[in-house]
Amino acid sequence: MCSAGPGPGRPPRGNLGAVIGAKARVRLMRVGIRTLFGLPRGMKRLLAGRPVQHDGQTLDQDLQLLGRVSEVLSGSGSDALDAAAVAEQRRQADIAAEAVADPGLDDVVTTDWEVPGADGPLLARLYVPPSEPESRALLVYFHGGGFVVGSLASTDPLCRLLAAQSGVRVLSVDYRLAPEHPYPAAVDDALAAYRWARSTARSLGAEPELIAVGGDSAGANLALVVAHQQEEGAVPAFVLALYPVTDAERTGGSREAFGSGFGLTAEQLAELERLYLPDGVPDGDVRGAILRADDLSAMPPTYIATAGFDPLRDEGEELVERLRAAGVPVVARRFTGLVHGYASFTAISAAARDATLDAASALRSTMALIETRRSAARRASRRRWAPLRRSAGSQPRGA
Repeated sequence: MCSAGPGPGRPPRGNLGAVIGAKARVRLMRVGIRTLFGLPRGMKRLLAGRPVQHDGQTLDQDLQLLGRVSEVLSGSGSDALDAAAVAEQRRQADIAAEAVADPGLDDVVTTDWEVPGADGPLLARLYVPPSEPESRALLVYFHGGGFVVGSLASTDPLCRLLAAQSGVRVLSVDYRLAPEHPYPAAVDDALAAYRWARSTARSLGAEPELIAVGGDSAGANLALVVAHQQEEGAVPAFVLALYPVTDAERTGGSREAFGSGFGLTAEQLAELERLYLPDGVPDGDVRGAILRADDLSAMPPTYIATAGFDPLRDEGEELVERLRAAGVPVVARRFTGLVHGYASFTAISAAARDATLDAASALRSTMALIETRRSAARRASRRRWAPLRRSAGSQPRGA
């Protein structure tokens, strides 16, 4: 079920002032952000402070400045997330996404869909590149946000960028969130949405065998789990995983080294995981922590990107090693100067934009290669059968 979108609609009369006020605030934020990050590099260095170096890496200057601004604006609030705090974080995530959206992507065509989830319909949004793509590939995408925050709106700029730069259709899925819907609701919705996309592929302009899955952070976890849970013949063509969470409840390593001062904190991670997994990772259920899976050999080709200053860096890179040991083709990138969530900062950090474009390029090239190989296999099959068809056609008719 689909509808053209996203149209602005007509807000209720009583909410009109609030809507206008919110749009005005977003415009002011956008102007302020572009002004601040458009300053000369030397001036930004003065505002950001001395370069931050850790583990042989240097933090990107624009992201360091963003962190400084965030500290000033957020103050010293608690990382605890009650119902009111969760609602506010969700609202702020949507506003921030619109305020820092990459300009020039309005020509990506979008259509809103209602797709079946595990326990009722889900909202989804299909992104079609500006020029109708020749490729029949589709990326089913799951947003980040710690399984607690995030929406179609918060990931809209990223999905537009991926579609425009890869030439691949993108279907963004709005799965259920904790704490209202704890584990395994998000996983079940992701699995249901992927199965639906395969069964409805041609309505989406795609072929079932050319469907990839992807996501960032929590969404990358869902993409990896979806791929891991499929039977032979239904495995996605490709997995695109940006700074994935792969091992819930772990401590130490990068979670400790980069657990404060770089955006996502170790305390926030623990709180998000508590809301998503209130009873912890279930025994024997690796969907809650895919790094603990015994066998990863059936996984499809996978792209995994990590950020140098990300608390989740180590577990993402450990998954890379596990996949390689299992014989899975993997492209692994560590973007040393970046932080968790960098794909949301492409309009303010050139390094973040380059890293995100690397993912789009990997999606484009991998899906093009898979599609080319499928076409070649079909042609070879037709050539093998052609002599038999000619022979059958030349047999004398019976008396």
